[in-house]
Amino acid sequence: MSHEYTATVRWSRDGATFSDNRYSRGHYWSFDCGIEVLASASPSVVAPPLSREDAVDPEEAFVATVSSCHMLTFLWVAAKKRFVVDSYKDHALGIMTPNEKGKLFVSKVTLNPVIEFSGDKIPTSEQIAEMHHLAHEECYIANSVRTEIVVAGVPSH
Repeated sequence: MSHEYTATVRWSRDGATFSDNRYSRGHYWSFDCGIEVLASASPSVVAPPLSREDAVDPEEAFVATVSSCHMLTFLWVAAKKRFVVDSYKDHALGIMTPNEKGKLFVSKVTLNPVIEFSGDKIPTSEQIAEMHHLAHEECYIANSVRTEIVVAGVPSH
């Protein structure tokens, strides 16, 4: 079984000189649901005005993707175990370091979820840690990247 996912990335020079490397890095991501997102290079990589501070950059989108996939998988695991999750908020942090060839990559993403449960069955901290481990093992994105992904406060298996 396979699934396909698409995204359209659109950029235009808009008359700017290109060969002097002073072209806008602003561009658009479009998705099959009809949403269009303004994207740009990170302002820490390419200074404004060539980059846009009001746009999502690929590095922060990657961190959000890792966090979102983990959250969605965690919610699935919790529901299967009959726990009621009221809210889930994560302030994820991605770190870029050089790889073995000296090229920067997002080497680590630390998830810092704050989860609120309700109902008669509230999980223990050990059960929450186990749900995070299961979520990590089942997360499509975690299974797709070589970035180290850790959940703060949860010991690794």
